[in-house]
Amino acid sequence: MLYKLISKHKREKLLGASLSENLREQHNRRSIRIVKGDTVRILRGEYAGIEGKVEKVNTVRSTLSIEGVQREKIRGGKVKVQIHASNVQIISLNTDDEYRMKGTRKKKEKNPKSANQKKMKKSTVKKEIVQEKEK
Repeated sequence: MLYKLISKHKREKLLGASLSENLREQHNRRSIRIVKGDTVRILRGEYAGIEGKVEKVNTVRSTLSIEGVQREKIRGGKVKVQIHASNVQIISLNTDDEYRMKGTRKKKEKNPKSANQKKMKKSTVKKEIVQEKEK
């Protein structure tokens, strides 16, 4: 019941999950918020090892409904099992939302030569210029 006391914008943080190793390298992030359409792998619990797409996200309880994760009721019928977001790992991202993908773009690498020149003292740069002129 504690989750009802947490404000909505803070509850969104609880819906984050770690990325698989290849996605970490690709997007330069360790974790990201889960949305409908992501493919995840369950890491803990009775259903560990199962992979599937996220069908529904419950922001109040920070749980997910995943395709193929069901159990039978006593009277018959099947029910979707709710898995907590912290117990899954994202395998592939739903890239439909441009706003979501904007934050995961790779940053441009700086030119290493220009960075080294800024660090050098002015006197050493002048000495190098004088030596080049002498040659």
